[in-house]
Amino acid sequence: MEPAELRAVIASAQAGRADGLAALLEAYGPRLFGYFLRATGSHHDAEDLLSEMALRLVRQIGKYDDRGRFEPWLFRIAANMIRDRIRRYKSHPTAMSLSLESDDGSRVGETLAGKYASADAGLVAAEASQGLAKALEQLDPATREMVLLRYFGQMSFKELADTFECPLGTVLARVHRGLAALRDMLEPPH
Repeated sequence: MEPAELRAVIASAQAGRADGLAALLEAYGPRLFGYFLRATGSHHDAEDLLSEMALRLVRQIGKYDDRGRFEPWLFRIAANMIRDRIRRYKSHPTAMSLSLESDDGSRVGETLAGKYASADAGLVAAEASQGLAKALEQLDPATREMVLLRYFGQMSFKELADTFECPLGTVLARVHRGLAALRDMLEPPH
């Protein structure tokens, strides 16, 4: 969305018009869902978080002060929602499964397997997905959030620096180190 169009849509949403809020959710919903999905590993949780995000957007859009920093503001809310959910689940660990299973018991890999010609390819995809989820859990929280927002939230490094309120070089270094750590964890031993 172009900056002028975004400002108009934000103004419409702040005026309480449903079309403005719908336009924001349409524009940013897929990126938010991708971020929530990768952060939680659960399609159901990602949908819940996206619904909760829509409610928060309705409640908080009036507080947004348009200075051309909407994406960092929006994704900061999303990152805070993930942190809150992690804190909640740490105090009630039985409420959340960190495996990549959906509520119906099917695995993400099984869903992906339907798209592959052979069962072997589906198993490889499931293992890779589970391996990535486990490796992401081993990163420190700030680095994990930056990597998730960069590659699943599709945020630029500049947007990440704005979101985390830190220098661009810090973001570049953390994401680079995070990716290197993921690569080391995911590469098969030689």
